[in-house]
Amino acid sequence: MSAMYEKLVDILGNHFAVDRGTITPEATFEDLKMDSLFLVEFLLVIQSEFDVKLEDDAATLTDTIGHVAHLLEDRTKATAQ
Repeated sequence: MSAMYEKLVDILGNHFAVDRGTITPEATFEDLKMDSLFLVEFLLVIQSEFDVKLEDDAATLTDTIGHVAHLLEDRTKATAQ
């Protein structure tokens, strides 16, 4: 797994008390029993943690954790350039 994915797992586990055993790259936010309010909070934490700007619709409940990790990898690379 990528370092970004591992950081997201840490955020989900530490900030939101999601059972790490349920988190996989293919897991969606729906799979993790999260709602739209959770997703908004999660995106806010990510923006703060990684100093990136994400649109409100950057992720949906049907997106996977792996998808969000790739999105962040792309955004942080673009910010670094």
